[in-house]
Amino acid sequence: MTQRVALATVMDRLSIDAVITDYAVAVSDGAWDDYAALFTPDGHADYRGAGRPAGPAAEAGRWLAESLPRCPARQHLIVNRRLDLEDLGGYPGDRAQVRADYLSPAGPGPWDGETPPAVVTGGRYVFELRRTEPGWRILTVKAHQKWRYAPGAAAG
Repeated sequence: MTQRVALATVMDRLSIDAVITDYAVAVSDGAWDDYAALFTPDGHADYRGAGRPAGPAAEAGRWLAESLPRCPARQHLIVNRRLDLEDLGGYPGDRAQVRADYLSPAGPGPWDGETPPAVVTGGRYVFELRRTEPGWRILTVKAHQKWRYAPGAAAG
């Protein structure tokens, strides 16, 4: 691998990581225009593994915009990122996959030191990304919720 290819690979990895961070921030902040801009025009979001819908990214963004205001205090954390960049015989390709865990506490308002969040969920995302003219974009995102905790909810 030449130094130029190594540098291009590092730059791709940093750019892809920024897209995943921007996704988390957009969901936390309810920045739905920013959310939509992270996807390719044919982007798809599949939240069925977290009990939510699947469909074109624009539709998923509208659904999130309508449903998440019930929990206006959100912090969407995406961690333990494992990035696989397409390898074309020693050269980086135009596709990538990121598997990453998420932790998502959400509640009715800012934490006051006494009231716990309404719900905390955790799971794993699988992102498929594609290099586009403006940069790396999400082609698909799939959520797999592993657990959910609602303080004070009846066990069952």
